[in-house]
Amino acid sequence: MNIKNSLFEKLEKKYGRLSFGNFLKAYREADQLTQIQLAKKLNLTVQNLCDIEKSRRIPSAKRAAKIAKKIEMPVMAMIQLALRDSLLSEGFEYDVHLTKIA
Repeated sequence: MNIKNSLFEKLEKKYGRLSFGNFLKAYREADQLTQIQLAKKLNLTVQNLCDIEKSRRIPSAKRAAKIAKKIEMPVMAMIQLALRDSLLSEGFEYDVHLTKIA
């Protein structure tokens, strides 16, 4: 099932390619959370959260799934963002259509 007109698609249309890190930062800022508060909620160090937000670190699929569950976002879409970031960091131009797998 495609997530047509999903939050992710709307954000990408307005702001360009979405990364896992900039989505997480936007989520944090929208909820008016500090990095300390979100890091605690996600069971991460503040430095690790900062590195993810700035795309210095890309979470594994497993970690992306855990983060998605804790912030109540679609798990597969968040995994796809992380995987796309990983591919792009390795020089592969890959554009994924964010989908939800039931």
